Amino acid sequence: MPIIQLTLPAGILTAEARGTLRKTLAATLMHWEGAPDTPFFRALAWCLIDEVPEGAFGSAEDELPRFRVDVTVPEGGLNDERKAGLVKQVTADVLSATGLAEADGLRVWVLLREQPEGTWGAGGEVVRFAEVRKLAAAQRG
Repeated sequence: MPIIQLTLPAGILTAEARGTLRKTLAATLMHWEGAPDTPFFRALAWCLIDEVPEGAFGSAEDELPRFRVDVTVPEGGLNDERKAGLVKQVTADVLSATGLAEADGLRVWVLLREQPEGTWGAGGEVVRFAEVRKLAAAQRG
């Protein structure tokens, strides 16, 4: 299932904003993957917010905070339209949570990683994307 990881400098987010953003990013990823919004799928949509020490993450040009969002999904889980929508919404989610404006969007980089079929495992077994699709369809009713 999907994993989304945000790397940013420490001190940018309050504890409340961090908790809210963790849930928001996971929900955004589920939406663009087309996963049903059920307790089962919400439990499988993981989000890690990785805060690095001040001065450890930035550009060579200035001291403005930068944000890297790594998204890992099963191969074939996102078409080009879904990828574009995900990148746009994740960027907006991060900007909103950090109080930055749309003009700061180039400070948020979203890296999409597709995990090849047969290289994803959970519960001690290899997970196949076709199985996840069937499960999602069943939960949609």
